[in-house]
Amino acid sequence: QVQLVESGGDLVQPGGSLRLSCVVSDLTMDYYAIGWFRRQAPGKEHEGVSCISGDSRSTDYGEFVKGRFTISRDNAKSTVYLQMDSLEPEDTAVYYCAATARQCRLRSDWFGYWGQGTQVTVSS
Repeated sequence: QVQLVESGGDLVQPGGSLRLSCVVSDLTMDYYAIGWFRRQAPGKEHEGVSCISGDSRSTDYGEFVKGRFTISRDNAKSTVYLQMDSLEPEDTAVYYCAATARQCRLRSDWFGYWGQGTQVTVSS
């Protein structure tokens, strides 16, 4: 059974950093792009944060990231990371990782497998 499990969410002060992890099981990692999305309030749509192709050659970031986040993956560990620096209160959200056999694009409707999410709160 395919599973994606996020971790690393926490309460952090503005300007701080967090690294989120997404551990994937029962998928051949090389064949799947992994994306990070966030939802800032219940009922709001998932907002694309970043994605990375199966071979790590292609990445994409949401415009609001502005160079603050870095996505990476280690297929041998079935894990994808999102390093988030210079966090702002507006980054407060539940962050989800998701997998797609399609290209790396920040389109939530392209992703068929989703994790349960991890809460990131940026506040002083």
